[in-house]
Amino acid sequence: YINTYFAVFTFYTAMAIEFSGLMHVSYFIQKVVGWLAGKPIKSNEPPKSAVQLAFFWFRVLLSAAVLGFSLAVTLEGLFTGNTTMWDGVPNAVALILFFVLMSVVGLLEGMQI
Repeated sequence: YINTYFAVFTFYTAMAIEFSGLMHVSYFIQKVVGWLAGKPIKSNEPPKSAVQLAFFWFRVLLSAAVLGFSLAVTLEGLFTGNTTMWDGVPNAVALILFFVLMSVVGLLEGMQI
């Protein structure tokens, strides 16, 4: 229900993020899991043209590059202790906590909470 200006703003922001392709690495993961399971991914969309396919994979690669860079910067900060973690907590524990909390966020996202 897009019946307020804030809802319209939220919708257009979400559409801009989707068009930018910053989250398209999830489509790559979907294709890999489908390939590993041996089951084709069915879609109601018509097949993509060559230009659409190239644009899609460009956004997937861009998304993977941004994700890799973000992960590298985060891990560098965790390994060197450049965090706001308490002083007595070792860097290895901070790294483990990071991945545990990211897993919790992923589970919550998967449950649509």
